[in-house]
Amino acid sequence: MARTERVRVKLRRTSCILVLATLAAGCASIAAAAQEKKNSGDDSFQPKLHALPKGGPTPRGANGHPDLSGVWFPGTTGGYSTDHPEAQRPFDPKVTPDEKPAFQPWAAAKIKSMTAVDLELGRPSVNCLPRGTPGMLLLNPYPTQFVQTRDELIQLNELNTNFRVIHTDGRPHTKNPDPTFVGDATAHWEGDTLVIDVIAIDERTWNNFIGWFHSDQEHVIERLTRPSENYLIYQVTIEDPKVLTKPWTSAPRQWSLGHEDLEEYYCTNNQEVLQYESISKKEAGTSK
Repeated sequence: MARTERVRVKLRRTSCILVLATLAAGCASIAAAAQEKKNSGDDSFQPKLHALPKGGPTPRGANGHPDLSGVWFPGTTGGYSTDHPEAQRPFDPKVTPDEKPAFQPWAAAKIKSMTAVDLELGRPSVNCLPRGTPGMLLLNPYPTQFVQTRDELIQLNELNTNFRVIHTDGRPHTKNPDPTFVGDATAHWEGDTLVIDVIAIDERTWNNFIGWFHSDQEHVIERLTRPSENYLIYQVTIEDPKVLTKPWTSAPRQWSLGHEDLEEYYCTNNQEVLQYESISKKEAGTSK
Protein backbone atom coordinates (compact mmCIF):
# COMPACT_ATOMS: atom_id res chain seq x y z
CA MET A 1 0.00 0.00 0.00
CA ALA A 2 1.35 3.45 -0.90
CA ARG A 3 2.46 5.72 1.94
CA THR A 4 -0.22 8.31 1.16
CA GLU A 5 -2.87 5.60 1.39
CA ARG A 6 -1.55 4.46 4.75
CA VAL A 7 -1.69 8.05 6.04
CA ARG A 8 -5.26 8.34 4.80
CA VAL A 9 -6.19 5.12 6.58
CA LYS A 10 -4.66 6.36 9.83
CA LEU A 11 -6.52 9.64 9.65
CA ARG A 12 -9.75 7.77 9.04
CA ARG A 13 -9.09 5.56 12.05
CA THR A 14 -8.28 8.59 14.24
CA SER A 15 -11.48 10.34 13.22
CA CYS A 16 -13.47 7.50 14.77
CA ILE A 17 -12.34 8.07 18.36
CA LEU A 18 -13.33 11.61 19.31
CA VAL A 19 -15.98 10.86 21.97
CA LEU A 20 -18.12 7.85 22.77
CA ALA A 21 -21.13 9.02 20.80
CA THR A 22 -19.02 9.97 17.79
CA LEU A 23 -17.14 6.68 18.06
CA ALA A 24 -20.31 4.64 17.79
CA ALA A 25 -21.92 6.74 15.06
CA GLY A 26 -18.82 7.34 12.96
CA CYS A 27 -17.47 3.80 12.93
CA ALA A 28 -20.96 2.40 12.40
CA SER A 29 -21.43 4.59 9.34
CA ILE A 30 -18.11 3.46 7.87
CA ALA A 31 -19.03 -0.18 8.44
CA ALA A 32 -22.50 0.38 6.96
CA ALA A 33 -21.07 2.03 3.85
CA ALA A 34 -18.60 -0.80 3.38
CA GLN A 35 -21.33 -3.41 3.83
CA GLU A 36 -23.59 -1.59 1.34
CA LYS A 37 -20.85 -1.66 -1.27
CA LYS A 38 -20.20 -5.32 -0.55
CA ASN A 39 -23.89 -6.20 -0.86
CA SER A 40 -24.09 -4.38 -4.18
CA GLY A 41 -21.20 -6.42 -5.55
CA ASP A 42 -18.85 -3.43 -5.55
CA ASP A 43 -15.57 -4.65 -4.08
CA SER A 44 -13.55 -1.63 -5.22
CA PHE A 45 -12.98 -0.70 -1.58
CA GLN A 46 -11.11 -3.97 -1.11
CA PRO A 47 -7.91 -4.14 -3.16
CA LYS A 48 -6.84 -7.68 -3.90
CA LEU A 49 -4.24 -8.76 -1.36
CA HIS A 50 -2.52 -12.10 -1.15
CA ALA A 51 -0.30 -13.80 1.41
CA LEU A 52 3.41 -13.53 0.73
CA PRO A 53 5.32 -16.64 -0.30
CA LYS A 54 7.82 -17.99 2.22
CA GLY A 55 10.56 -16.13 0.39
CA GLY A 56 13.36 -18.59 0.90
CA PRO A 57 15.29 -19.88 3.92
CA THR A 58 15.71 -18.01 7.19
CA PRO A 59 18.44 -15.33 7.00
CA ARG A 60 21.17 -15.89 9.58
CA GLY A 61 23.86 -13.80 11.19
CA ALA A 62 27.55 -14.57 11.45
CA ASN A 63 26.90 -16.39 14.75
CA GLY A 64 24.41 -18.73 13.05
CA HIS A 65 21.32 -17.38 14.83
CA PRO A 66 18.31 -16.30 12.76
CA ASP A 67 18.46 -12.62 11.79
CA LEU A 68 15.15 -11.05 12.84
CA SER A 69 15.91 -7.73 11.16
CA GLY A 70 13.30 -6.14 8.92
CA VAL A 71 10.12 -4.07 8.85
CA TRP A 72 7.23 -6.32 9.89
CA PHE A 73 3.47 -5.95 9.41
CA PRO A 74 0.87 -7.95 11.37
CA GLY A 75 -0.75 -10.59 9.17
CA THR A 76 0.48 -12.33 6.05
CA THR A 77 0.46 -9.77 3.23
CA GLY A 78 3.54 -7.66 3.93
CA GLY A 79 1.40 -4.53 4.21
CA TYR A 80 -1.34 -2.76 6.11
CA SER A 81 -5.04 -2.26 5.39
CA THR A 82 -7.93 -1.60 7.78
CA ASP A 83 -10.32 -2.69 5.01
CA HIS A 84 -8.87 -6.21 5.15
CA PRO A 85 -9.23 -7.67 8.64
CA GLU A 86 -8.39 -11.09 7.25
CA ALA A 87 -5.19 -9.74 5.71
CA GLN A 88 -3.94 -8.09 8.89
CA ARG A 89 -5.09 -10.78 11.35
CA PRO A 90 -1.91 -11.97 13.09
CA PHE A 91 -3.18 -15.51 13.76
CA ASP A 92 -5.96 -17.88 12.71
CA PRO A 93 -8.44 -18.21 15.61
CA LYS A 94 -9.89 -21.39 14.09
CA VAL A 95 -6.51 -23.12 14.20
CA THR A 96 -4.91 -21.50 17.24
CA PRO A 97 -7.57 -19.72 19.31
CA ASP A 98 -6.56 -17.41 22.12
CA GLU A 99 -7.61 -18.72 25.52
CA LYS A 100 -9.23 -16.23 27.87
CA PRO A 101 -7.00 -15.08 30.75
CA ALA A 102 -7.82 -16.82 34.06
CA PHE A 103 -8.47 -13.85 36.33
CA GLN A 104 -8.66 -14.14 40.08
CA PRO A 105 -12.23 -13.43 41.28
CA TRP A 106 -11.44 -9.94 42.58
CA ALA A 107 -9.73 -8.98 39.30
CA ALA A 108 -12.60 -10.35 37.19
CA ALA A 109 -15.07 -8.38 39.33
CA LYS A 110 -13.05 -5.20 38.92
CA ILE A 111 -12.95 -5.55 35.13
CA LYS A 112 -16.67 -6.38 34.99
CA SER A 113 -17.47 -3.22 36.95
CA MET A 114 -15.71 -0.99 34.41
CA THR A 115 -18.01 1.20 32.33
CA ALA A 116 -17.49 1.93 28.64
CA VAL A 117 -15.96 5.26 29.65
CA ASP A 118 -13.60 3.53 32.12
CA LEU A 119 -12.44 1.24 29.34
CA GLU A 120 -11.81 4.15 26.98
CA LEU A 121 -9.90 6.07 29.66
CA GLY A 122 -7.68 3.02 30.18
CA ARG A 123 -6.69 2.80 26.52
CA PRO A 124 -3.15 3.99 25.77
CA SER A 125 -4.39 5.68 22.58
CA VAL A 126 -6.66 7.97 24.60
CA ASN A 127 -3.92 8.87 27.07
CA CYS A 128 -1.06 9.17 24.55
CA LEU A 129 0.79 6.49 26.52
CA PRO A 130 3.07 3.76 25.13
CA ARG A 131 1.52 0.32 24.79
CA GLY A 132 4.46 -1.17 26.66
CA THR A 133 5.36 -4.86 26.83
CA PRO A 134 3.82 -7.02 25.44
CA GLY A 135 1.46 -4.44 23.87
CA MET A 136 4.20 -3.13 21.58
CA LEU A 137 3.52 -6.24 19.50
CA LEU A 138 0.34 -7.73 20.94
CA LEU A 139 -1.77 -4.55 20.58
CA ASN A 140 -0.05 -2.89 17.64
CA PRO A 141 -1.72 -2.83 14.18
CA TYR A 142 1.11 -0.75 12.67
CA PRO A 143 4.53 -1.90 11.41
CA THR A 144 7.48 -2.69 13.66
CA GLN A 145 11.14 -2.71 12.68
CA PHE A 146 13.73 -5.02 14.24
CA VAL A 147 17.43 -4.27 13.96
CA GLN A 148 19.59 -7.15 15.15
CA THR A 149 23.24 -6.92 16.10
CA ARG A 150 25.50 -9.58 17.62
CA ASP A 151 24.27 -9.01 21.20
CA GLU A 152 21.16 -6.81 20.86
CA LEU A 153 17.73 -6.74 19.31
CA ILE A 154 16.42 -3.20 18.77
CA GLN A 155 12.67 -2.79 18.30
CA LEU A 156 11.35 0.36 16.62
CA ASN A 157 7.58 0.92 16.57
CA GLU A 158 5.98 3.26 14.07
CA LEU A 159 3.13 3.71 16.55
CA ASN A 160 4.05 6.65 18.81
CA THR A 161 7.67 6.24 17.69
CA ASN A 162 8.34 3.85 20.60
CA PHE A 163 11.49 1.74 20.90
CA ARG A 164 13.27 -0.72 23.14
CA VAL A 165 16.75 -2.27 23.22
CA ILE A 166 16.97 -5.92 24.28
CA HIS A 167 20.28 -7.55 25.23
CA THR A 168 20.46 -11.04 23.74
CA ASP A 169 23.58 -12.31 25.48
CA GLY A 170 21.71 -13.92 28.38
CA ARG A 171 22.80 -11.40 31.02
CA PRO A 172 20.77 -11.26 34.26
CA HIS A 173 18.10 -8.67 34.93
CA THR A 174 19.08 -5.32 36.39
CA LYS A 175 19.07 -5.51 40.19
CA ASN A 176 15.90 -3.86 41.59
CA PRO A 177 14.92 -2.21 38.29
CA ASP A 178 12.56 0.75 38.27
CA PRO A 179 9.29 0.02 36.41
CA THR A 180 9.16 1.28 32.83
CA PHE A 181 6.65 0.89 30.02
CA VAL A 182 8.85 -1.60 28.15
CA GLY A 183 10.12 -3.25 31.34
CA ASP A 184 13.53 -4.66 32.15
CA ALA A 185 14.32 -7.22 29.44
CA THR A 186 17.01 -9.81 28.90
CA ALA A 187 17.10 -12.46 26.20
CA HIS A 188 18.80 -15.67 25.17
CA TRP A 189 18.58 -18.11 22.28
CA GLU A 190 16.95 -21.53 22.56
CA GLY A 191 17.83 -23.09 19.24
CA ASP A 192 16.34 -20.81 16.58
CA THR A 193 13.97 -19.09 19.04
CA LEU A 194 14.84 -15.83 20.80
CA VAL A 195 13.35 -15.95 24.31
CA ILE A 196 12.86 -12.52 25.91
CA ASP A 197 12.26 -12.32 29.66
CA VAL A 198 10.66 -9.09 30.92
CA ILE A 199 9.95 -7.81 34.44
CA ALA A 200 9.33 -4.40 36.09
CA ILE A 201 6.56 -3.30 33.69
CA ASP A 202 4.73 -0.05 34.46
CA GLU A 203 1.28 -0.81 35.86
CA ARG A 204 -0.34 1.84 33.65
CA THR A 205 -0.11 -0.56 30.70
CA TRP A 206 -2.90 -3.00 29.88
CA ASN A 207 -2.60 -6.37 28.14
CA ASN A 208 -5.71 -5.79 26.02
CA PHE A 209 -8.13 -2.97 25.30
CA ILE A 210 -10.89 -4.24 27.59
CA GLY A 211 -9.54 -3.82 31.09
CA TRP A 212 -6.79 -6.44 31.51
CA PHE A 213 -4.71 -4.55 34.04
CA HIS A 214 -1.68 -6.09 35.75
CA SER A 215 0.24 -5.91 39.01
CA ASP A 216 3.85 -5.10 39.85
CA GLN A 217 4.52 -8.85 39.78
CA GLU A 218 3.77 -9.31 36.08
CA HIS A 219 6.35 -11.42 34.28
CA VAL A 220 6.30 -11.60 30.47
CA ILE A 221 8.09 -14.23 28.36
CA GLU A 222 8.20 -13.50 24.62
CA ARG A 223 9.29 -15.94 21.92
CA LEU A 224 10.35 -14.81 18.45
CA THR A 225 11.14 -17.09 15.53
CA ARG A 226 11.69 -16.53 11.82
CA PRO A 227 10.70 -19.74 10.01
CA SER A 228 11.42 -18.28 6.56
CA GLU A 229 12.63 -15.06 4.96
CA ASN A 230 9.20 -13.39 4.79
CA TYR A 231 7.62 -14.44 8.09
CA LEU A 232 8.06 -13.83 11.79
CA ILE A 233 6.20 -15.68 14.57
CA TYR A 234 5.58 -14.12 17.99
CA GLN A 235 4.15 -15.82 21.05
CA VAL A 236 3.90 -14.43 24.57
CA THR A 237 3.26 -15.90 28.02
CA ILE A 238 2.06 -13.64 30.86
CA GLU A 239 2.48 -14.61 34.50
CA ASP A 240 0.92 -12.45 37.21
CA PRO A 241 0.29 -14.21 40.56
CA LYS A 242 -1.58 -11.19 41.95
CA VAL A 243 -4.10 -10.96 39.09
CA LEU A 244 -4.18 -14.38 37.34
CA THR A 245 -4.82 -17.86 38.71
CA LYS A 246 -2.48 -19.36 36.10
CA PRO A 247 -0.19 -18.10 33.30
CA TRP A 248 -1.74 -17.07 29.99
CA THR A 249 -0.12 -17.94 26.66
CA SER A 250 -1.18 -16.30 23.42
CA ALA A 251 -1.77 -17.99 20.11
CA PRO A 252 1.23 -17.81 17.75
CA ARG A 253 0.93 -14.52 15.88
CA GLN A 254 2.31 -14.06 12.41
CA TRP A 255 4.03 -11.00 10.96
CA SER A 256 5.16 -10.55 7.37
CA LEU A 257 8.07 -8.67 5.83
CA GLY A 258 7.45 -5.21 4.36
CA HIS A 259 9.72 -3.07 2.21
CA GLU A 260 9.20 0.53 3.25
CA ASP A 261 10.49 2.80 5.98
CA LEU A 262 8.59 3.48 9.17
CA GLU A 263 6.72 6.76 9.27
CA GLU A 264 6.77 9.44 11.96
CA TYR A 265 3.74 8.88 14.17
CA TYR A 266 3.17 10.82 17.40
CA CYS A 267 0.17 11.12 19.68
CA THR A 268 -0.04 14.84 20.49
CA ASN A 269 -2.44 17.47 21.85
CA ASN A 270 -4.96 14.82 22.84
CA GLN A 271 -8.26 16.24 24.09
CA GLU A 272 -10.01 12.88 24.42
CA VAL A 273 -9.06 12.37 28.06
CA LEU A 274 -10.87 15.56 29.10
CA GLN A 275 -13.87 14.61 26.98
CA TYR A 276 -14.14 11.13 28.46
CA GLU A 277 -13.61 12.41 31.99
CA SER A 278 -16.47 14.87 31.45
CA ILE A 279 -18.71 12.00 30.28
CA SER A 280 -17.65 9.91 33.28
CA LYS A 281 -18.56 12.70 35.72
CA LYS A 282 -21.97 13.14 34.07
CA GLU A 283 -22.61 9.39 34.30
CA ALA A 284 -21.58 9.35 37.97
CA GLY A 285 -23.95 12.26 38.68
CA THR A 286 -26.81 10.54 36.88
CA SER A 287 -26.38 7.31 38.83
CA LYS A 288 -26.71 9.01 42.21
